[in-house]
Amino acid sequence: MILIMGGAGYIGSHTVRHLLDCGYECVAVDNLIYGHRQAVDKRAAFVQADLLDKDSLKKVFDDFKPEAVIHFAAFAYVGESVLDPQKYYLNNVIGTFNLLSVMQEFSVNKIVFSSTCATYGEPKYMPIDEQHPQKPINPYGRTKLMIEKIMADYRQAYGLKYIALRYFNAAGAAKDGCIGESHQPETHLIPLVLQAIKGQQKSIKVFGNDYDTPDGTCIRDYIHVEDLAQAHRLALEKVNDFSGCLNLGTGKGTSVNEIINAAEKISGLKCPVEYASRRLGDPARLCANNEKAKEILGWKPEYTDIDDIVRTAWNWEINRKF
Repeated sequence: MILIMGGAGYIGSHTVRHLLDCGYECVAVDNLIYGHRQAVDKRAAFVQADLLDKDSLKKVFDDFKPEAVIHFAAFAYVGESVLDPQKYYLNNVIGTFNLLSVMQEFSVNKIVFSSTCATYGEPKYMPIDEQHPQKPINPYGRTKLMIEKIMADYRQAYGLKYIALRYFNAAGAAKDGCIGESHQPETHLIPLVLQAIKGQQKSIKVFGNDYDTPDGTCIRDYIHVEDLAQAHRLALEKVNDFSGCLNLGTGKGTSVNEIINAAEKISGLKCPVEYASRRLGDPARLCANNEKAKEILGWKPEYTDIDDIVRTAWNWEINRKF
């Protein structure tokens, strides 16, 4: 039995589904503040519980006897983390401390952790590998880095087996359109572009078109959510042999304008665009070096063409269920 913390969230729900398809038994745990109960596959058990409620966590462990944990449960809005850091340190760091404490109590010593490229901060070189300095520039990134360091200390002191997966820009939806990205508020570029195309908002705001990139707009590494799900399953299967941190990305950058062009081509509709000045702290390029994940996990992303990623997102957007 695998315990998925944050199993009703975007990446968590896709991972639950992938694990079930691969023959695993799963229990999804989520406080449903941002997650969606409808996103959890009916084949999985579901418990509504919060990381900050240690007694409810103990009951989950007692009832389901998990052998390993995949931990997605975090607040993840960068801007909000700057405005309300207490919320992020409490939920992300103290909540994870509670989870690790209960794991120790129930002799569960394997965990795969959802980390982020936000732990790196401003890039010093490109593509970013796991040796890149970690100097996060916002509280969200700092909480994730703290958790990575806690897990490394727990490994040394208590024998915790962990893999932290630092992913870049999660994108796309399930191939069959059954589940997909649904955030309130939405901050990710691809769904915002698609919603502008559908007329749900007046325009898409592009922050900066004067960067030192081929078309002047920011470049990011978009990794499909099903490729992320596969990587979490592979990490679960390798956690006895390797502990540490791995980047998850395609290694290929796509600009904001290229995303808009792909969305227009796939939808057959025009996207209204409004150009605005750069946002503070937005680097021109962010791309992953994913060689270590390929080597350690035997992982290879299936979605390497941005059109294929956007196509799954559009399929979800026009048939959205929640």
